Amino acid sequence: MDPRYLLVISEPDPVAVRVAERWGTPPSTGDWVDGAPIRQLSTGALLLRRSGSHIHDDRLDHRLPTPLRERALPLVFPSVHRSEQNLPCLTVHPLGNPGPTAEVGGEPRTLVPSEPRLMVAALRAMDELGPAAGLRATYEATHHGPRLDSPALFVEIGFGLLPGPPEEAVEILARILPHLEPSMEDHPALGVGGGHYAPHFTDLALRRRWAFGHILSRHALGVLDAATARSALALTPRAEGAVYARASDASLPVLAGIGPRLRDGNAPVRPGTTAPPTVGARRASGT
Repeated sequence: MDPRYLLVISEPDPVAVRVAERWGTPPSTGDWVDGAPIRQLSTGALLLRRSGSHIHDDRLDHRLPTPLRERALPLVFPSVHRSEQNLPCLTVHPLGNPGPTAEVGGEPRTLVPSEPRLMVAALRAMDELGPAAGLRATYEATHHGPRLDSPALFVEIGFGLLPGPPEEAVEILARILPHLEPSMEDHPALGVGGGHYAPHFTDLALRRRWAFGHILSRHALGVLDAATARSALALTPRAEGAVYARASDASLPVLAGIGPRLRDGNAPVRPGTTAPPTVGARRASGT
């Protein structure tokens, strides 16, 4: 069975290193990138260690062996999550800079292809295991680098003022990341509006069969141009259209022509769950 994604371990990142310690030294596939072996972590996941910072590892996908590069194999980055409020959480998000600056890697007004079904698989797995460790799982809106042409996502642990990531959180990522299982029953879509921690889209994805790719926060809408808005939909593979956190966002001129407007209820409720509460009923940690 061909691998479904490549896990990238950035040596300077405290979460990535701690998670990788749980995996030991899996067997090499025989392929290398810049002198580092690509390892077979599980049937679906490959593993690669990188000496530099992940947010500045631009075009890493172009350095992969030709078969993986031609397949545009998705890249998954375990990472530390930092925020002004320093609150613990588990997050998953797509990559890119919707606005005119690139303060944390990547390029201005440049988005990376997202992987909606893989992201929502990570979100749901973290949501299932997180409460036992006192951690909430949430989407984050699209932000930061690196600049890539293959699909990518970050899966993160926020641990606030603690000296390092909690063992329970590390164990969660170590358990789920080798075995992410995308489902073809999920409906990919672009998420538009709401806060950076996307509570509305998190609720929809946990309770319905939505799988969000790029998520443009309300803050991003204030600096977005039309070309980047269109690219957000184009770089959300198989997107059926856009779901809006607020109905009024759909009338913004910059969003004209980005695709069909979808309603919350256009995706079926997941078995064993109920329909989401009203917008804003859930609030994730952070700003």
